[in-house]
Amino acid sequence: MNLCRSSQLFAAGSLLLCLAACSQQGTDEAPQAPGASQAPQAAAPAGPTPSPSPSPSPSPVTGSGVELPSFVNLVKQQGPTVVNISATRLAQQQGVPNLPEGHPLREFFRRFGRQQQPDSGEAIAASLGSGFIISEDGYVLTNAHVIANTDEVIVKLTNKREYRAKVVGADPYTDVALLKIDAKGLPMAKVGDPGKLEAGEWVAAIGAPFGFDNSVTVGVVSAKGRLLPNGSYVPFIQTDVAVNPGNSGGPLFSTRGEVVGINSQIYSQTGGYMGISFAIPIDLAIGISEQLRQSGKVTRGRIGVQLQELTMDLAATLGMKDTQGALVAAVQRGGPADRAGIRPGDVILALNEQPVQTTADLARLIGGTRPGTSINAQVWRSGNTNTVKLTVEALE
Repeated sequence: MNLCRSSQLFAAGSLLLCLAACSQQGTDEAPQAPGASQAPQAAAPAGPTPSPSPSPSPSPVTGSGVELPSFVNLVKQQGPTVVNISATRLAQQQGVPNLPEGHPLREFFRRFGRQQQPDSGEAIAASLGSGFIISEDGYVLTNAHVIANTDEVIVKLTNKREYRAKVVGADPYTDVALLKIDAKGLPMAKVGDPGKLEAGEWVAAIGAPFGFDNSVTVGVVSAKGRLLPNGSYVPFIQTDVAVNPGNSGGPLFSTRGEVVGINSQIYSQTGGYMGISFAIPIDLAIGISEQLRQSGKVTRGRIGVQLQELTMDLAATLGMKDTQGALVAAVQRGGPADRAGIRPGDVILALNEQPVQTTADLARLIGGTRPGTSINAQVWRSGNTNTVKLTVEALE
């Protein structure tokens, strides 16, 4: 699987990633992600207006006996919180030293070095994406691949103001990045609870597909907790909202006018929309952004196990009535799980009384636990359920 600029077969077609997350499937170790996506340049989006107060509940529109929601109020109230993001990578000129930003000679070499090396150029490479404002003082959420491997990031508001953004931090594993612009009194997106979403519920995306800024597309939630075969344990929200290159990092809104996800991936054979798109749940993204804001990086926990999904045959062999839980396929010698007495063939059913339905649930819960924390794991073994205590270590 690749980003917006490339593709790889997935099922009958290719999953075009507007996210970057690749890793080994079936472990509690965090995957590493590839580089940034690319999309055409777009006009500037709009800018800061007073933050809306009421929740924009779409009013129904009736036609041919079918009642459909209207997203007019949502777009008016929440549209100004969505931003355009352009990120450029400057090609190094021959004979020009790579000086840090702010160095007194950087501008001199940029100008006069180009004249001495007329064929080298200072090129280029722009990636275009979307984002949204999560604080009045200028914090912006987007996808990590939108700003990966770039030298300059520009955030454009809906009032056509542009700001050079500072990359506070990025997490390739979840494809979440946090930016900061020097502005005050910005309209702030209202964050919702993706846990309240239901399949069939209406949702809307606002972003810059193919560079057409402030485009609105609508659809329904197709499924929740969707796991993709890219090694990421992000429980994606699947929708049929039209999402294309340039929508990356933009918000997915519920009919309550709340952000419930960050649009990040599409399934496509052509590079364009084919009816399947995926969004990162906003609660997961906010948790990542808080860590980035505090330390500029994300610290994850690990317990040193390799996991395997339970099938009905495996569950029956283990004497279980269903496939709920994460099957331990291997245990790292000397790791937290090994020290706690967990063995291959055990099935972890819950952590601190939080049910573990799948291996993705376990990886997410462990990864989100602060290293050094002691947790209780409910384990199925030989027809019995026991509770073991283990201490989470930091994932290197």
